[in-house]
Amino acid sequence: MTRRMSVGGVAIGGGAPITVQSMTNTDTRDVQATLAQIRALADAGCDLVRVSVYDEACAKAVRPLADASPVPLVADIHFDHTLAIRAVENGVHKLRVNPGNIGGEANVRRVADCARAHGVPIRVGVNSGSVERALLDKHGGPTPQAMADSALSHARLLEKHGFYDIVLSAKASGVHDTIAVNRLLASQCEYPLHIGVTEAGLPGQVGLPGQGGLPGQVGLPGQGTIKSAIGIGSLLADGIGDTIRVSLSGDPVPEVAAGLSILRALGLRGGVEIISCPTCGRAALDVAGIAQRIEAETRGWTERIKVAVMGCVVNGPGEAREADLGLAGGKSGAALFRRDKPPEKVTGDPCEALLAALDAARRERQETQ
Repeated sequence: MTRRMSVGGVAIGGGAPITVQSMTNTDTRDVQATLAQIRALADAGCDLVRVSVYDEACAKAVRPLADASPVPLVADIHFDHTLAIRAVENGVHKLRVNPGNIGGEANVRRVADCARAHGVPIRVGVNSGSVERALLDKHGGPTPQAMADSALSHARLLEKHGFYDIVLSAKASGVHDTIAVNRLLASQCEYPLHIGVTEAGLPGQVGLPGQGGLPGQVGLPGQGTIKSAIGIGSLLADGIGDTIRVSLSGDPVPEVAAGLSILRALGLRGGVEIISCPTCGRAALDVAGIAQRIEAETRGWTERIKVAVMGCVVNGPGEAREADLGLAGGKSGAALFRRDKPPEKVTGDPCEALLAALDAARRERQETQ
């Protein structure tokens, strides 16, 4: 198990719940615009938000941002150690630095001393594009071993100056390399790991009418979301990773939705899990329409409830019985299933019946908590 530390009251590592992070893409010096994006990310379920601090004006903006932010903030620092110190003094809750690019060991010590005095953890961030030349030459490029060696050497530099509240991250734009480097780090240290596929790509898009031979507008899966789900999901399934970011181009809010979806799929975060059949000619329900309505109505719920929406009697009753709530279609109409109870024939709108049962289940869970 990794070490546990606190970032503005949010626990990371040591068996704490996996946290979801994202990063603003506003001009940090524009406090109102940046704060609006931070709040949008928090409303979407983000646990920690990172902001770029690239000049004195950004460092100064940290104070009002930290004071008003609904979630802890991480300052992203490169090249100038004084910006890291200023961000900590202005109330940031965590630093993200690459100790190799902030001006030598003396500057690393100054940052470590300041962070320790204020109880601020440091994330050592290494990407495949930022590995030191000596390690690139040694390993023949930005290999997983080169990235792991880089991250661990930077951690040892902080340890040398008595600093141990460290989170490590080593990210590549390729899924295989991302998985490999984090497996190496997990086997060689006890520091919490921040995981993700860097520069993964786009979140998804809406296709043009008729694309792929299908009528209407077709939702196309984003390569960035798919790569992130495979890379992050594979590591989390192995018990590796304490905090995650899905790195997608554009508006950062979809990063949070994708991250939460990954956690829910692995049973690591609460919420409504929808099981719905792919449909065939036997389907007696509008499976896709009902599933979409349920997903929209329950977005943001934190109660762990499994719901099955099944089109016919082949697999429908079995899947519905195994869920907390289930709907299965048949020739004589739909049946509503509640775990450990006999099925009930639905006489009205099946979607409304399922929604009513969901609301009741949610209230019951809330009352027993």
